[in-house]
Amino acid sequence: MPPGLVKRVVTPLMVRMHRRGGDQFRGNELLYLTTVGARSGTRRTTPVMRFDDGQGGWLIVASAADAARHPGWYHNIAAHPDQVWAEVAGVRGRVAVEQLNGDARERAWAHITARAPDFSAYTSKTDRPLPILQLTRSAGDPAPD
Repeated sequence: MPPGLVKRVVTPLMVRMHRRGGDQFRGNELLYLTTVGARSGTRRTTPVMRFDDGQGGWLIVASAADAARHPGWYHNIAAHPDQVWAEVAGVRGRVAVEQLNGDARERAWAHITARAPDFSAYTSKTDRPLPILQLTRSAGDPAPD
């Protein structure tokens, strides 16, 4: 399936399906991540699994379901780190993003794989490291429409 078709057709259908299903996928909770396209400048919303970080924010994994490349939203965040929003339980807002490394990444990975064991298998299916990002709510900054 051409990547453009996924962005235009499949992703919006997935968002609707997940919203109707209680914002869950395979028993894990989702958030709707909105980023600004690295090249296009267009806002894009993608459902991603979320894991509470224990500090009021969330952890997400740039796995792309074990693909050889990082997902597009990861590149969008790298290009526009100040233009990232998350929606959880119908509440949208701007988030700060930090990529975890070292011990913090290892602790987060253990937390994630304890709740979603399928992620463990991804590391044997791709040669790239799977980035783990911590999202923290930014106060007083509403999400785009």
